Amino acid sequence: MTIEKKNADGRPSRWRANAMRQEDETVDFKIEVILLPVSDVDRSLAFYTEQLAFTLDVDYRPNDDFRVVQLTPPGSACSVQIGVGLTDAPPGSVRGLHLMVTDVEAARRELSQRGVEVGAVRHKAAKNHWQGGWEDGIDPQRSDYASFVDFADPDGNTWVMQERGFRPS
Repeated sequence: MTIEKKNADGRPSRWRANAMRQEDETVDFKIEVILLPVSDVDRSLAFYTEQLAFTLDVDYRPNDDFRVVQLTPPGSACSVQIGVGLTDAPPGSVRGLHLMVTDVEAARRELSQRGVEVGAVRHKAAKNHWQGGWEDGIDPQRSDYASFVDFADPDGNTWVMQERGFRPS
């Protein structure tokens, strides 16, 4: 069944009633899971659940050659998986996974209190015409996407916490 509708520009657009999306609309491509290569699954599981407070979704091990552990950061729609037999990437080879936080200073403090080695807060220098330079500390205007903190998991996979949506209390 096709339902005739008009696009914002007045052109006709057909909807498929069974799929409830426009035929000329692109299919959603959502990132659901990212694989993290680790050398010691149990050590990484403890790090992600105890120090980063990720939720353990799945820990499935049907045999000694395969194990999948799925973990989700608080508030995230995307999970990470660690395990055995999931990837041939070397442990610690993932770089720059981003976690969005509303208060990068509070997030840094919280992780530091849980024993995570976190870098100093830094922000984009001359963010209106950013050329890749950094300055120490939080962005003075607390602009979205301007302030960052780095850390790594026990294998050296690196993460970046980036501030978006800061609201002063």
